[in-house]
Amino acid sequence: MHHDDRLYREKENAHQGEPGGACTMVSWATVFRLRQYVKASLWILPLFGLLLGVVLADAAVRLDGSVDLPSDWEYSPSTASSVLSSIVGAMIALLGFVVTIGVLVVQQATGTLSPRYMRLWYRDRLQKAVLATFTGTFAFAFSLLRSIETDFVPDVGVTLAGAAVAVSLLLLLMYLNRFIHNLRPVAIAGLVSRAGQELLARGTALADTGQLRASDPAERLPGGPVTLVRTERGGAIQGLHVSRLKAVAERNDCVLVLVHPVGDSVPPGAALIEVHGGAPPADRTLAGLVALGDERTIEQDPAFAMRILVDVAIRALSPAVNDPTTAVQVLNHIEALLHAVGKADLSRRYTLLDGHGRPRLVVPGRSWEDFLQLAVVEIREYGSTSVQVCRRLRALLEGLLGALPERHLAAVRTELLLLDEAVARAFPDPVRRARALTPDRQGIGSGSGSVPG
Repeated sequence: MHHDDRLYREKENAHQGEPGGACTMVSWATVFRLRQYVKASLWILPLFGLLLGVVLADAAVRLDGSVDLPSDWEYSPSTASSVLSSIVGAMIALLGFVVTIGVLVVQQATGTLSPRYMRLWYRDRLQKAVLATFTGTFAFAFSLLRSIETDFVPDVGVTLAGAAVAVSLLLLLMYLNRFIHNLRPVAIAGLVSRAGQELLARGTALADTGQLRASDPAERLPGGPVTLVRTERGGAIQGLHVSRLKAVAERNDCVLVLVHPVGDSVPPGAALIEVHGGAPPADRTLAGLVALGDERTIEQDPAFAMRILVDVAIRALSPAVNDPTTAVQVLNHIEALLHAVGKADLSRRYTLLDGHGRPRLVVPGRSWEDFLQLAVVEIREYGSTSVQVCRRLRALLEGLLGALPERHLAAVRTELLLLDEAVARAFPDPVRRARALTPDRQGIGSGSGSVPG
């Protein structure tokens, strides 16, 4: 069970039996947004580190009288004060250094990558661990510094403060290593592509259980009255609690139909859910199971992962950057994600069934054609004048022809025809056009995928 689901259940149980509890209960959507805020926050974990440092310093002072240290680890008041003062100053300086790196990341991400990637960077656990260790070491050393007297030196605490500095430096080196290696466009593309593939794998696993099936958009729903549930606030649909929505539908013997897929932006007052048949649940109950926010997230939206990859590729193809090699490298990861999408049973609409096989929840999705167009259309339009990009795109599409089921191949052939037309417009010369039409996974290799000698 997810953390936000547990918190939701705790809130729900806490309000059962209370007057007006249904109105005051914290909705799942609110918990989801809080969880997103905590994941993206850079100050919550460092705050815990700060408080933990104070608590551990007090424990170290109390422990000092009961632990015998070697004589080499005993300090004079002046030496202990100097060591702890140096640690306090060093931690402040290192915090400033990490903040400076964060500013550089923001500048690089918004200038040469995609601003959408920043949501993933903020969530980096190592970065938060570094900040928490620095603030904790600062608080630990500062608290110990206050306890030094002419007749008392917290020898255990000073020794532990030195060990904390060593740990801080090690984490800083690990952080710098990640900063240097993982901020390259190809590394970011790999991270985003893997996140999208993991989302698709979870959806496939749910379909394998028999609880989820692709449904025809023209499939008729149960008759009876249809009630619209509207959203009070606007925003992008960031996620929904599938199991709880299905449970509400079972409890009220109705079918819930989501009007918009995850990732869509809806205005205030827009229809969010259609309730077909049965006793319609309270609007607040249903709306509280669909989370809206200022922007899309990658939590339940694999198309957003593809959007980030395409943004990085077309940014590299802009005249200000003019880096087709980066676009080709990102296409490698777009191809990997497309293969995962092509092997999944995608549909424009999905139906979740209850234990008796009756439909309870209908969720709009995105088809293979939607993902394919998102992946290649903009890169083709912006990169059609680059021989390197055209050759890599052709290799990508021809690779899909040989690996995917027959039901997906018509869309791939259409994209190949559009690529031929774009190359014909961009390269009127027959020799250059023939070169651009040669499939090549490196973009500028021999055309067979091997490196020319």
